[in-house]
Amino acid sequence: MQKGIGVICLVIGVLLLVWGHDVANSIGSQVEKAFTGAPADKATYFFLAGVGLGLFGLLLIFGKRK
Repeated sequence: MQKGIGVICLVIGVLLLVWGHDVANSIGSQVEKAFTGAPADKATYFFLAGVGLGLFGLLLIFGKRK
């Protein structure tokens, strides 16, 4: 059960990273980056959530059970 939830978390994390990449390359994000010099907040949130959920999924998959 724990490994199944880990796989689901890992897949969702990867999807969030891909979605964040798409958001970062959108026209609106590029315009915002041109004026502010920083990536869009929405893209950053997707990247952080994707990395966090992906690491949590890996921990569930490869972590030791008691």
